[in-house]
Amino acid sequence: MMAESLIDARLVDYAILAIYFGFVLGIGLLARRHISDSVDFFLSGRSLPAWVTGLAFISANLGAVEIMGMSASGAEFGLPTVHYFWVGAIPAMLFLGIVMMPFYYGSGVRSVPEFMLRRFGPGAHLVNAISFALAQLLIAGVNLYLLSTIVQALLGWPRWTALIVAAMVVLFYITLGGLSAAIYNEVLQFFVIVAGLLPLTLIGLHRVGGWGGLTDKITEAADGGAGPPAEQQLESWPGQALTGFDSPVLSVIGIIFGLGFVLSFGYWTTNFVEVQRALASDSISSARRTPVIGAFPKMFVPFITILPGMIGAVLVADLADFKAGGTPSAEGIGDVTYNDALLLLMRDVLPNGLLGLAVTGLLAAFMAGMAANVSAFNTVFSYDLWQDYVVKDREDDYYLKVGRVATVAATLIAIFTASIAGSFSNVMDYLQTLFGFFNAPLFATFILGMFWKRMTATAGWVGLVSGTLAAVIVAFLSEDAFGSLSRGVIPVDGQGAAFLAASTAFVVDIGLSVVVSLVTKPKPVKQLVGLVYSETPTEMRTDPNEASAPWYRRTVPLAGLALAMVVVLNVIF
Repeated sequence: MMAESLIDARLVDYAILAIYFGFVLGIGLLARRHISDSVDFFLSGRSLPAWVTGLAFISANLGAVEIMGMSASGAEFGLPTVHYFWVGAIPAMLFLGIVMMPFYYGSGVRSVPEFMLRRFGPGAHLVNAISFALAQLLIAGVNLYLLSTIVQALLGWPRWTALIVAAMVVLFYITLGGLSAAIYNEVLQFFVIVAGLLPLTLIGLHRVGGWGGLTDKITEAADGGAGPPAEQQLESWPGQALTGFDSPVLSVIGIIFGLGFVLSFGYWTTNFVEVQRALASDSISSARRTPVIGAFPKMFVPFITILPGMIGAVLVADLADFKAGGTPSAEGIGDVTYNDALLLLMRDVLPNGLLGLAVTGLLAAFMAGMAANVSAFNTVFSYDLWQDYVVKDREDDYYLKVGRVATVAATLIAIFTASIAGSFSNVMDYLQTLFGFFNAPLFATFILGMFWKRMTATAGWVGLVSGTLAAVIVAFLSEDAFGSLSRGVIPVDGQGAAFLAASTAFVVDIGLSVVVSLVTKPKPVKQLVGLVYSETPTEMRTDPNEASAPWYRRTVPLAGLALAMVVVLNVIF
């Protein structure tokens, strides 16, 4: 745990924070005026333009994973962490926009689990809804834990006080304004995050002597240290520092299949936290362009997250000592971890004013992440669990009230799940393990069911359950995935263990789903229209007006440009 008052903030820093919070709470109050029914609360009335949902799509993900998690991994592993963006995000985001969003938006579903209900029936729907709701409570705890870390470091408050105060701010604007408040705040938060973290990167690079100075310092620090060799930290491929595999070939396979395919596609194409933003769009064309628009800022996020982590690992004495296997040298700080990389760098390099802006950016990121988790949870809980299985056929106003109660409950539960996240020195290890449990088997079921009309309802829920159990077993058999509970039978730990667990979940899910489908009865073909690719006419999957729009407003050309840019980035780094 960080010591009290780590950040020496002044009046100007607090003024910047106060102005930001005024905007956040004001947006919540304004959004409340436009809520008349549950669709307004949960899906913004399907009325938002693509540029708004595109920025919200990326900002919703710009929480703990992107900021503290990626900076922590940057400090620990170095440049291979970029694979989470250029291999483990962009291709899947483009696939979501081109291939899968037409099915989500065109079918008129209100959530991803509801799509599962239509394709596979109540068995798979219930499994997906429960597992998704549980995942959001755990991940909201991660965002809240890191949000409280900032509040504690800034004000010197006890951890529990910081947790409660941080949770109440998010609760206020989500309960009032629903998804619209979350999305418009996410757009604001995106610009605040960039404005707050970009100066940290530039000043930090200047302090170490530019890119050349950074590589020299990493090379010097790696000699005889406990961290990965310098060449593994300064080259993204084959990425052995990240995966933990001794073999370069196995490392590349793990990154491409485990991260780039299973974890990435599992997260971006089936995670309702992200899909919900696109579902709030005003047309099927806007829904398809939402993740594609988000891909452009996404590919440059490593420069304000991973790079500061790498700089902090050589510039901040406490973190450098921690990475070298020693103990922190500065008095009054206590034991630091990789999760502290960004805060420690801010403390050491930013002047007052810029410090306030950076802290505001971090708070914005964690609130965006937590708000995204909570708004997705309340939708799935209200529509897919409460309405379908507990209290059916009530007035719309009743489910709107249920959604608000669910928001409060999720926030309170997240206060307690935050303590789980605090037990990991690098929250990315924890988060990737969770994604392997919940997203990898879901993606396997989705992709098979969307492109194979023979897949049955029984196979849907059997595949989901078996895939999740397989991932849990592999994680427990790996080294250090669950601390003292891990068995160490499989000699892989950290990110490599998460990649292996996700890959196992995918293979087991696909295998059992095929076997079960061949011995059970499929749905009639006429019931698969809008749910299976081969049975859905092209006109149902596209917007006829898009063909006459300029290229930058068409999904496929825009996606092609994004893909070309990310290929160039992979070649350069």
